[in-house]
Amino acid sequence: MSDDSTILMDPAVAGFMNYLSVERNASEHTVSAYTQDIQQFVAFIWETPEVPLAWRTVDRFQARRFLMEFQRCGSAPATTGRKLASLRSFFKFQEREELVTVNPFSGLRAPKQPRNLPNVLSVQEIDRLLGSPDRVYERKVHAVEGRSPGALDAYFALRDKAILEVLYSTGSRVSEAATLTEKDMDLLSGFVTVRGKGKKERLCPLGGPASVAVRAALACADAHWEGKSKSAKPLFRNKRGEPITPRSIERMMKKYLAEAGLSSEFSPHALRHSFATHLLDAGADLRSVQELLGHASLSTTQIYTHVTIERLKRVYQDAHPRA
Repeated sequence: MSDDSTILMDPAVAGFMNYLSVERNASEHTVSAYTQDIQQFVAFIWETPEVPLAWRTVDRFQARRFLMEFQRCGSAPATTGRKLASLRSFFKFQEREELVTVNPFSGLRAPKQPRNLPNVLSVQEIDRLLGSPDRVYERKVHAVEGRSPGALDAYFALRDKAILEVLYSTGSRVSEAATLTEKDMDLLSGFVTVRGKGKKERLCPLGGPASVAVRAALACADAHWEGKSKSAKPLFRNKRGEPITPRSIERMMKKYLAEAGLSSEFSPHALRHSFATHLLDAGADLRSVQELLGHASLSTTQIYTHVTIERLKRVYQDAHPRA
């Protein structure tokens, strides 16, 4: 068996990782995923790999068997497709550097992926969810007579409301929202700078309710952590004053979904789906929604048109007398 340390000692792999980080400006998560895919392929091909690895000896049949093994084990089509894309890119890099003469993954097809429509909340459900932090805090205030919640409790209620408002107002990913800093917010003009995949930046409008929620959370944070913050102040903090993690946001949202009487299957990403769907329902053009979401390809954004069409079908079936 091989491990990551063995793989990274290989000149071809080391060069490819440097290419991803420097030339492609790929995130650490992306580089780690590519490393894992290459490591699995090496373990599949060579029982006792020796560096430098004999990449020129890899053929198309080995590449196909590697992908078929994942399908045979029941891996999701998306997983197999990602490994195909990773290894195809790796061998394409080697071709460019004249390390191999043939790309064994070239021409191989990824398994067909089912077209799953994203989970979307209705506008009424969004309203219930966004109002949940206020309701939970009010109940906590009146829960114990003569004992009021602490300063951190007040901040968490304001912070949670601001997080949900920002996610729905900007359509940002939960990982993007978690890394926002105070400097990213321009509350005067109503815009926020969001850093997406590949470290690409985009400007997202910030709605009125979201701006109000962010102002309230910032005021409470400044009062609590005055003089204790670094230059890049996180927009959303945990109890230690550090940036909140995406996982913490997911756990937080589960609590408010229960408060709003909504399914626990919804994730913070459902707010991004709802953002896009509601914009298209209201007449926004697809290109603008693509820009707001930070999608590199319009085909990715088009999934939301299918959501809208399916909703129209349901409305028709429920309302038309001869449906």
